[in-house]
Amino acid sequence: MKPSLLLRIASILTLLFAAGHTAGGLSFWSPAGETEVLRAMRSFHFDAAGVSRTYLDFYLGFGFIISIYLLAQAVALWQLASMAKADPIQVRPLVGTFLVASVASAFLSWRFIFLLPVISCTAVAVCLGLAFYAAGERKDA
Repeated sequence: MKPSLLLRIASILTLLFAAGHTAGGLSFWSPAGETEVLRAMRSFHFDAAGVSRTYLDFYLGFGFIISIYLLAQAVALWQLASMAKADPIQVRPLVGTFLVASVASAFLSWRFIFLLPVISCTAVAVCLGLAFYAAGERKDA
């Protein structure tokens, strides 16, 4: 399979992951439902660099920041796919970087979060690993 197609697939998977991550944050859901922890996160205010914030503010803020980075990754992978059509070997270092980040994210998701982000990160990592391999193959002249 061509690296450009694999990178496009990884881009689309990342975009879906970003959409799901953002939707989860917008719904303020919790797998355990409304709990004392969530009530405490909403109600406990503290000063952060001169601004009153709650732990829920930080939780949501960091979640939305992750969504932005996932969206940026989807765009970057789409752009790399275009570049891979012209010169696949040139995109290998960047694909490798995204591959390492996806593998690490899959591990951290498995260790600290739950199955759906593990699946998402692993699917992206598989596409990136295959794209990395395909981009390094020599073409017979």
